Amino acid sequence: MHVEGNAAGTGGHVPVMLERVLELLAPALAGPAPVVVDANLGLGGHSEALLAAHPALHLVGIDRDPFAIDFSTRRLAPFADRVTLVHASSDELASVLAKAGRPVVDGVLFDLGVSSPQLDEGERGFAYSYDAPLDMRMDTEQALTAEEVVNTYSAAELTRILRDYGEERFAPRVAGLIVKERAREAITSTKRLADIVRAAIPAATRRTGGNPAKRTFQALRIEVNAELTAFEAALPAALDALALGGRVVVLSYHSLEDRLTKQVLAARTRDTSPPGLPVPLPAHQPRFRLLTRGAELPTDEELARNPRAASARLRAAERIRVDED
Repeated sequence: MHVEGNAAGTGGHVPVMLERVLELLAPALAGPAPVVVDANLGLGGHSEALLAAHPALHLVGIDRDPFAIDFSTRRLAPFADRVTLVHASSDELASVLAKAGRPVVDGVLFDLGVSSPQLDEGERGFAYSYDAPLDMRMDTEQALTAEEVVNTYSAAELTRILRDYGEERFAPRVAGLIVKERAREAITSTKRLADIVRAAIPAATRRTGGNPAKRTFQALRIEVNAELTAFEAALPAALDALALGGRVVVLSYHSLEDRLTKQVLAARTRDTSPPGLPVPLPAHQPRFRLLTRGAELPTDEELARNPRAASARLRAAERIRVDED
């Protein structure tokens, strides 16, 4: 979950791995009129720091949560003439840039996951620590909610979501008990769902590893918001939009997002020349190079300051070739 705040009175968290994000993007933003995309704007903490660090920078911020757009509009007001904020999903990145008249950009930041207000506003139903309606929509204007998923998906569909998105070992047991319990009465609250999950997981397992509902809530959130599907489309679109020397930085918060990032970046940084050729073929040369060795983790100092950054993984790449049309 990307968790940030403070500068605009959002409670004492700073944006995750901020210094490293600024350091990685800086070389790409050194030109006369650089453009950067914050593809998951959230509370605007990374964006604010980027705008402050680069006086000529134009920032395009995208978020599907209307609250994030409203909040960041206020927060970034001092830079208003250099900011374009758009209420959209990250997988609409290419069309957002086309509409903004900026199809080529110098940097893109993805800060995936859930932002502080989504977690901290109990009534939005993201957290199992509050009793709230089962909602979990990042975009409060969309129709699908967690309540609908929990009460209408088949046992097989629920099992798949819990296994694939929550990496829940006991997915069939959890899904089975959800189906049984909802037949008695619709499941409409986060507390009832958390209690059902707890009852489905064997006692020996419950004693370790934190709240047993954590994986189920993660899985539902990803399903409701089509998070992985959006990111699967958004990351390649971001790479395609980068100018020569442009850079992408991805902050992910669970292994599914990190694995997807790793796979997409690996494919773009690979030489695909057939083996044994005396001369490398330009068409097969990689268009990008990795800027990180594996996934970078937050420092101990950052974790002491911001414990919610514990699950963060950072990967970055730079465009080193542009195809000649």
